Amino acid sequence: MVSGEYLAGFAINATNIWMPIIIGGMVDDGIRGGSPRTVLSGAAMLLAVALARGVCIYLTGIWTGKSSQGVAFDLRNEFHEKLQALSFSFHDEAETGQLLSRSYQDIERIRFLTGRAVFNIVNMVVQVAGVSVSMFLLSPRLALLTFTVFPFLIVGGLAFGRRFRPLSMQIREQDSVLTARLEQNLRGARIVKAFAREEWEIDQFDVANRTLLGIQRQEARMRSLFGPAMQLLAGAGTLMVLSFGGSLVIEGVLTLGVLVAFMTYLTQLLMPMRRIGWMISAVAQASASAERIFEILDRQSEIQDAPDAEPLGEVEGRIKFETVSFAYARSKRILDRVSFTVEPGERLALLGGTGSGKSSIINLIPRFYDPIEGRVLIDGTDISTATLKSVRDQIGIVLQDTVLFASSIGENIAFGRPHATRAEIEAAASAAHIHEFIISLPDGYDARVGEKGVTLSGGQKQRLSIARAILKNPRILILDDATSSVDTDTERQIQQALERLMESRTSVIIAQRLSTIRAADHVLVLDRGCIDASAHRTGSESPHEQLLRTSGTYAEIFARQLRAHSTKAVEAEDGA
Repeated sequence: MVSGEYLAGFAINATNIWMPIIIGGMVDDGIRGGSPRTVLSGAAMLLAVALARGVCIYLTGIWTGKSSQGVAFDLRNEFHEKLQALSFSFHDEAETGQLLSRSYQDIERIRFLTGRAVFNIVNMVVQVAGVSVSMFLLSPRLALLTFTVFPFLIVGGLAFGRRFRPLSMQIREQDSVLTARLEQNLRGARIVKAFAREEWEIDQFDVANRTLLGIQRQEARMRSLFGPAMQLLAGAGTLMVLSFGGSLVIEGVLTLGVLVAFMTYLTQLLMPMRRIGWMISAVAQASASAERIFEILDRQSEIQDAPDAEPLGEVEGRIKFETVSFAYARSKRILDRVSFTVEPGERLALLGGTGSGKSSIINLIPRFYDPIEGRVLIDGTDISTATLKSVRDQIGIVLQDTVLFASSIGENIAFGRPHATRAEIEAAASAAHIHEFIISLPDGYDARVGEKGVTLSGGQKQRLSIARAILKNPRILILDDATSSVDTDTERQIQQALERLMESRTSVIIAQRLSTIRAADHVLVLDRGCIDASAHRTGSESPHEQLLRTSGTYAEIFARQLRAHSTKAVEAEDGA
C-alpha cells in the first residue's frame, strides 16, 4: 500500500514536469507558429494529463490516510497497553489530564506527520529534483540565476525550524496542563461546589489558558514573520528570472515558449519552497509529540514478570513476610523489617494509626509494589519469581475507595470473571445482600451505574465491590476497611456474607471495628512501620483479650476508636 502511494506521487511529479513542456510547445509551435491544430492537440494533452494527475492525487489521499490511520491505531493500542502495564508507582505521580492529552492530541499530530506531511516532504524533494533538472536542460543560465535565491530560502527555513521546535514543545506541554486542569475540575466537581471554590477554579483555569494563549501568539507571530519573508524572497527570484529571461527572448537567445515553460517550472519550484515553513512546523510539532509519546512507551514498569517467572498454580493461601522493608518513591520507609506468617484459612486483622503501614502490607501481597528489602511469599514461593497474573488470580480485593466502571451493574460484578453466568452473578449479589436492591431497579442487572458509581450510595457501592470479590472466589481475600461506608444494619448483613466468603480462605483485613478484631485468628498492631504487638487466637483467650492485657498501643486504640464502634453496634442490635 505504501509503495503504491509513492508510485502515485512519482506519477504526479511526472505530470508536473510534462505539463510545462506541452505549454511551451503550444506557445512556440501553436500560437507563434500559427497552428490552431497544435494548440487544440496541446490542450487535449493538458486535459488528459490533468485527469491522470487528479486520479493520482485521489489515490495518494486514500492511501496516505489509511497508512497514517493505521499508525495512529497501533500507537493508541500500544500507549494504552503500556499504561496498563506500568506499575502503581508511575500512576501515583502521573496526572490523568497529561496522559489524556498524550493519548489523543499527540498521537493525532504523529498521525498527520506519518500521513500527508511525510508524503508531502518526499514529494517536495522529488519535485524539486525533477524540476531543477528540467530547468537546467531548458536554460542553464536562467537556472543558475534561480538558484542564487535558494540558499536564503533554505537558511531561513532551518532558522525557523530551530526556533519553532522548542516553542512547539512548550505548546504541547501547556496544552497538557490545561487538559489536566479541566480533567481535575470535572472529576472534582462535587467538591468544588461543596466548598464554593468555583471562582478560584475558574481563575486557575484562566491563568493556564492565558499562558497557552501567550505561547500560541508567539507562535503566530513567528509564522507571520516567516511567511512574508519567504514570499518576498520567492518574489525577488521570480522578478529576476522574468527580467533576465525577457531580455534573452528579445535578443533571440530563448524562444517565448521556453521562457513560459521555464516560468511554469519556477512556479512549481517556488511553491514547495514557500511551504517549507509549514512542513518544518508540522515536523516540529510531530517530533515534540513523539518525544512525549515515546517517553511513556520507553518507560519500564518497576513491577513486571521476571524472565524465568512461572505460574503460581493453585495455592493453599499461606502468606509470609520475611523482614520486609518498603518505601514509596522519594519517601521515608513505610515498613521496616516486618515479619509475620498467616496460615491457610486464617484471618489476619491489621490495626494501627494513619501511616502505620497497613495499606502498604495489603499492597505488597498482590505485588502492586515490590519491597526494597526482604521477601513476600505465598505457599513458600517468592511472588517476585511468579507471574503477576497467576499471583493476582489467587487474590480478591475489596478496596476502601470502591471503584466502579461506567457500565452495567452485572458487568461491574463480573469484572473479575467476565464469563460468569447470570445465575452466578445473582448468587454473588445475594451473598453480598445487594440482589434485592438490584432487581428493584427498572433495568435490574442491566442498569448503568454511571461514571465512578455516583448514582449509588456508599453502602451500595461497597456491597457491589464485595459481590465482585465473592464471584471471583479467590483463595486469598484482602479487605481494606470493607464496611467503613455502611450503617450498622448493612454492616451486619455484609459481615454475614463475608463470614461465608472467608470460610477456609486466608483473609487479610484492615480492621476498624471491634467485631472484626474479635473474629480474627491473628492480629497485628502496627506503629510507624513496625509491628508493635501481635497476638494469635488460643483456646482460652482471643487476640483482643491478649492485646488489651499486653499492648499499651492496642489499649489506646481500643479506648479511642474501637470502644465507640462497639457501643454503637450493641445499641443497634438492642434497637433491632
